Amino acid sequence: MRSYLIVANLTLGGEHLWEEVRARMAEGPCHFHVLVPAAHDPMAGSWVDEEARAAAAERLSRALTRLEQLGVKADGEVGDIRTIDATLDVLREHSYDEIIISTLPPNASRWLKLDLVSRLRRSVDVPVTHVIGEPDEQL
Repeated sequence: MRSYLIVANLTLGGEHLWEEVRARMAEGPCHFHVLVPAAHDPMAGSWVDEEARAAAAERLSRALTRLEQLGVKADGEVGDIRTIDATLDVLREHSYDEIIISTLPPNASRWLKLDLVSRLRRSVDVPVTHVIGEPDEQL
């Protein structure tokens, strides 16, 4: 059974990501682990760590429910605000066949401004697929 790590936050509910999930499901039995870094929305102004963690937990819950509805095995966690650190922490505990990272478009993505995708690709021996989406409308 293939195992995939999804790393997403503000774009977690986007159709672009679900297309990737369905494509992996079509390849055969699989499992998904969803990592939602507890990062805040940079456009939302001031924020509190607890609010960011609660929002991330809510997005994670919705994503796990949707994966369950699709009939796929899945679990997940809320991770550190530092996305690269959160991802590397997860990879220390489990191995995956691929990482799927979902970001906002380049002009809005803090993760892309931090060169997260390239940094992650240089740090791991696992294929990293990058998808770009819009913010989850349920936020």
